[in-house]
Amino acid sequence: MNEALNPSVNLIAVTISADKLSASIAYTGKEDLGPYDIEQLRQLLRANGIKHGIMDDQLARFAANPTAYTRPLVVAQGDPPEPGVDGRIEYLFQKEDDSPRPQVLDDGRVDYRDVRRINNVKKGQVIAQRIEAVDGIPGKGVTGEPIPPPKVKEAYLKPGKNVVVDDNLMRMYAVIDGMVTFTEQDKVNVFPVFEVNGDVDYRSGNIDFVGNVVVRGNVISGFKVKAEGDIRITGSVEGAEIIAAGSIEIGEGIVAHNKGIVKAAKSIRCSFIQDANVEAGEDLIVNQSIMHSNVRAGRAVICNGAKGLIVGGIVQAGEAVIARTIGNMTHTPTSIEVGVMPEVRNELNELYKNMRTLSENLDKTEKGLKILEQMASGAPLPPDKQELLSKFQRTRRQLREQQAISRERIQELEHIIENADLAKVEVGGVIYGGSKIVIGRYTRFIKDAAQHVVFRYEDGEITMQAIT
Repeated sequence: MNEALNPSVNLIAVTISADKLSASIAYTGKEDLGPYDIEQLRQLLRANGIKHGIMDDQLARFAANPTAYTRPLVVAQGDPPEPGVDGRIEYLFQKEDDSPRPQVLDDGRVDYRDVRRINNVKKGQVIAQRIEAVDGIPGKGVTGEPIPPPKVKEAYLKPGKNVVVDDNLMRMYAVIDGMVTFTEQDKVNVFPVFEVNGDVDYRSGNIDFVGNVVVRGNVISGFKVKAEGDIRITGSVEGAEIIAAGSIEIGEGIVAHNKGIVKAAKSIRCSFIQDANVEAGEDLIVNQSIMHSNVRAGRAVICNGAKGLIVGGIVQAGEAVIARTIGNMTHTPTSIEVGVMPEVRNELNELYKNMRTLSENLDKTEKGLKILEQMASGAPLPPDKQELLSKFQRTRRQLREQQAISRERIQELEHIIENADLAKVEVGGVIYGGSKIVIGRYTRFIKDAAQHVVFRYEDGEITMQAIT
């Protein structure tokens, strides 16, 4: 080593960054000196605790002309830590947007009615799961010491009402059908009722909910309200589509202008119906009037309030129509039909046909099983035959279950048909000429007004009897 060309290393300042991820050297002297020996620079770094990430090419540059580097030159670089991933909660349903947006249809048109997204969930559905944090990977400083990664944050489920968390605190389940709602501190709840505090219109958008729906206003023409529970509307319904798997209650009435439909699997109650299509699986109960509408009820249409008027259109019921007044003095055509609905007979015929097919398939399955069971009684079946035996057993079980379900439904429909003889049209006030009474396959046209009468089918004809 040529001491004349290698002045004291005290003229070289060594700096380590605060995060220990880099080290620098700088020449602090004033003389224009010749080159340093690279090994001497390495010894200088080691003496300052720098052991990792030394960059020989940088040392060579500095050693060749130290007086050119009066500002720090990075000569060692550590390995930064790899950050981890914070824990998070993954919601397993379609979250409602903070600001509803209209939907763009496939043809490019924009549906400004369909703007609301409701967080529907089913009982037992997993609605959220916790994704655990992943720790980062430590780095290594220029001093050789490990550098810990940033600390990760865990996320935790925050159950509210009608939700439960599993024993491992990893998944959250809905206890009831309903709507997911976030409350204070991001608690997750499932509520069974969805409320619209106002009209169903362009501001609210269409409603499609798995629970009950309450509309504290009106439903405007062209919009839809659908619920797998009940629907309650405090106002009126225009030409909208209202469909419930339960019952529907409308505080005021329906004025639909022959648009849309109001349909419930159970019963419907309202004040009046005008120019509308209404279907109830059970009863339709109207306080005031049914005018120029097509209405159907699986059981009864009851319109016997203070006014109790049915005029125009077609009213159909499985068992009875009860009204105060039917038709009017101007003989407006009004059709009242009771008895077995055509779809009941069609369903019954399809069930009979299905039962025959099930019986034929079951008979074939039983024969195949008998052969395999006889083979199995003599010696163990080979694997392929054993698999076929299991398949036949599963098929037999499924066919028997389907038969039981179909048999129960057939009994229900046969009971409905047997009671068709009890179908009636009851008029507490007046029925006017121009009205038509249909019971089953029989029809009677009303020519002259009559009061306080009931119509029934007896001995091949529709009779009119006074209400006593």
